[in-house]
Amino acid sequence: MSAADTTTPAKVPPPRQAPPPAPKRPGGRPTSGGAATPWLLLAPCLLVLVLVMGYPLLRLVTLSFQKFGQAQLWGFQPAESVGLDNFAEVLGDREFWAVVVRTIIFAGGAVVLTMVIGMLLALLLQRVSGWLKTLINIVLVASWGMPVIVATTVFKWLFDTDYGVFNALLSKLPGVDMIGHNWFADGPQGLAVIMLLVVWGAVPFVVITLSAGLTQVPKELEEAARLDGAGAWGVFRFVTLPILKPIVVMLTTLSVIWDMGVFPQVFVMRNGHPEAEFQVLNTYSYDRAFVVNDYAQGSAIALLTVLLLLGVVAVYMRQMLKIGEVE
Repeated sequence: MSAADTTTPAKVPPPRQAPPPAPKRPGGRPTSGGAATPWLLLAPCLLVLVLVMGYPLLRLVTLSFQKFGQAQLWGFQPAESVGLDNFAEVLGDREFWAVVVRTIIFAGGAVVLTMVIGMLLALLLQRVSGWLKTLINIVLVASWGMPVIVATTVFKWLFDTDYGVFNALLSKLPGVDMIGHNWFADGPQGLAVIMLLVVWGAVPFVVITLSAGLTQVPKELEEAARLDGAGAWGVFRFVTLPILKPIVVMLTTLSVIWDMGVFPQVFVMRNGHPEAEFQVLNTYSYDRAFVVNDYAQGSAIALLTVLLLLGVVAVYMRQMLKIGEVE
């Protein structure tokens, strides 16, 4: 046996293993610092909301539980806590409930007209030529961007008793004489004019939003429905509308909130002094606070309005959760 055969072979060290990767979340993002990032991004917006809305809302709640009039405003008397007396007085007032019913009817009519007209115009935009679609969109954006005070002034001129263009146009119809007709002689007619003003300002947003949603409806599904014998209404009801449902729910909820909170249209249309038959919740709260100088009762009415709108938001959230569960 040679010396080479008796040599002990050198040991080779095992290969080094790489360290295990850092744990990641199911979405693929590292866990360190991931939870705090959304809150850091939301912090500026939340801070602005607290500064802009926090103190006024807290002051509103405080005033609604106090006796606060001109004497307390000027410091002649201290504000007194009265508990729920302001709410009991407001809820026991028949005039308040008449205003609530009027506001609900007004907002409901405006929302229905806004959604129906907006949907019809959005569907029409899908069937017109490109240049006409562009022109209509320009007109919609221009009308949407018009200040509320300017739009209200235009409508006051259109429906003026002596020089109204609308009365002159109606009078050209056979057997119709509307010259000198006062649209604001009674509440229902005047509120109908104000409702048209609200709808005119709200339709552009609805049309533009629904038009964007209609571009996401698959043409294959519509074509398949037509091949199965569905007409235009059937295609819209069973194909288009279910796909647009989240957008329709969102727009309807926003319209209810906006139309329940109508103030400048009524206030300016009635020259800053809305009559009793033109009062809605916001103008009624304003009159109680700054005309009657009962700031506590005006705050109570405003707080009840906020609670009513929160009910609308709760219905919206419930509908959106149902849509999410179905999807």
